[in-house]
Amino acid sequence: METKNKEYIEFIERKKKRPKEWGFSVDESKLNPLMFEFQRYCVKRAVEVGRFALFEDCGLGKTFQQLEWCKQINEKEQRPVIILTPLAVSGQTIKEAEKFGYSIERLKDDVNLKNKIYIINYDQIENIDAALFCGVALDESSILKNFEGKMRNQLIDRFQNTPYKSCWTATPSPNDPMELGNHSEFLGVMTRSEMLSMYFVHDGGDTAKWRIKGHAEKDFWRWVSTWAIMISKPSDIGFDDTGYILPELNMIETIIETHKRDNGMLFNDIAVNATNFNKELKLTLVDRLDSVADIVNNSTDNFIIWIKQDAEGEYLRKLIPDAIEVKGSDKPELKESRLLGFANNEFRVLITKAKIAQYGLNYQNCHNQIFASLDFSFESVYQAIRRSLRFGQQHMVNIYIVTTDTMQNVLANIKDKQDKFYEMQKHMVDAMRSVFTVKKKKESQEVDFELPKFLKAS
Repeated sequence: METKNKEYIEFIERKKKRPKEWGFSVDESKLNPLMFEFQRYCVKRAVEVGRFALFEDCGLGKTFQQLEWCKQINEKEQRPVIILTPLAVSGQTIKEAEKFGYSIERLKDDVNLKNKIYIINYDQIENIDAALFCGVALDESSILKNFEGKMRNQLIDRFQNTPYKSCWTATPSPNDPMELGNHSEFLGVMTRSEMLSMYFVHDGGDTAKWRIKGHAEKDFWRWVSTWAIMISKPSDIGFDDTGYILPELNMIETIIETHKRDNGMLFNDIAVNATNFNKELKLTLVDRLDSVADIVNNSTDNFIIWIKQDAEGEYLRKLIPDAIEVKGSDKPELKESRLLGFANNEFRVLITKAKIAQYGLNYQNCHNQIFASLDFSFESVYQAIRRSLRFGQQHMVNIYIVTTDTMQNVLANIKDKQDKFYEMQKHMVDAMRSVFTVKKKKESQEVDFELPKFLKAS
């Protein structure tokens, strides 16, 4: 056993190398004075490394920091910088930019580009000539999650030679090394396959699942902390949490008892799988959605209703007269108009799917959400909730989960992944605290970054 550990350590030492830093030093006094101290620190670190990921919880000002990062790169290189966002988020980002004094422009074509910051939706990536930009910022970069996905491959390939890169998202998926590996590969730190061979082993016979080697866990998170910061609140990296205490979250579960079915058993099944999941949603549609409509129609508050199937939206629109639905088949312009319209209180109830509106949008105007149907994706649920549960939300956030006695394993699965996510957050924060030293002074703040010994040049 001792020999194996020694061989592993020697292997790691041969493979480890200090990540190339593409960035440059930036005078903190030249950063936007409206930023909080922890935001200035994060931007300064991201600029200095040049290729960096910011995994920050919703409401910590990722958009503000992203804009400042782009501004610093643009001014240094005097070349265009591009931000990629999910649909509708570009509109909110432009609005945020105006508020904080930045000038950004939607990219309509790459002819006669000016020396400025541009923004475009991910679904228009094929219209981008990446060679024209010196820097790229991926907003809601969890889009890199699927290591076999077309978008993931396009982003990595198109921006392979871009000098400055940054990723901005709230949640790398819990216990999913693929997403962290994809972020690392996009940034040019280490390929996903190299990361897996160095730090992970197959989990039993399932080659799709990986787990960190027990003796490599500390080294892994220290390595991640050299190209990323993960925080759930400013105090995670030594700063003041004033103004960053989340409102109370009120989870309200409604479990509907289904009618006894002719299944040859005493009770209905209490678990679904990927094969019969959609069928179960159809069988329970009326019972679930009648309950949802009852909650919404007995209130005058704003609501977001998350659905999974088009038939659910059609049924709910009949029961809730003042509801507006955003569907996947809608034209992009209509989607954006309605998603932003809800944020501007143009209508009271928004019905949509998490895959359409779970990323990036700020719905602090709404503190009530209903999950009319759940699937097995913790990330979708987490991101959807955080459209309302954000720093700055003025009300307790009510999350109604309407499910049935036949789908209890879905809810249990979500809760299990939530526990794993919080465990991952803790590991990352602990790793950062062992690497970063924060020195506070009365009027200014200096932050020294000390590389782990194993990353220092030999």
